[in-house]
Amino acid sequence: MNPLANLADLPRHNTSMVRNKWGDIVRQVHQSGSVAITNHANVEMVLLDAETYRQVTDALTSLKAREKSVLDELATRFDARLSILQQADAHGKVGALLSSRGRLTQRPQAGASF
Repeated sequence: MNPLANLADLPRHNTSMVRNKWGDIVRQVHQSGSVAITNHANVEMVLLDAETYRQVTDALTSLKAREKSVLDELATRFDARLSILQQADAHGKVGALLSSRGRLTQRPQAGASF
């Protein structure tokens, strides 16, 4: 995918030019991929060629799918942790943890791989 140009770097044409020189604008869009359309020196829209539009929508679809995948994984991990907190003995375990005030009841031991 070709990187999109920064909005400030796009060729600019005012709305009157677009109305009067549509063919020239279309050729420029095909050459550069996009053109900014201005009204009173403010960019109001950007014209994209069809291939650039497809690339943008494909990239957006891919990002949304990746975002959904990450959110689904986080939701699964959250649900697993929440189910532990909803077990019958969770209240007692949390109470014991808080009442220990960081003191260990037995010495930690290193595992066999230590």
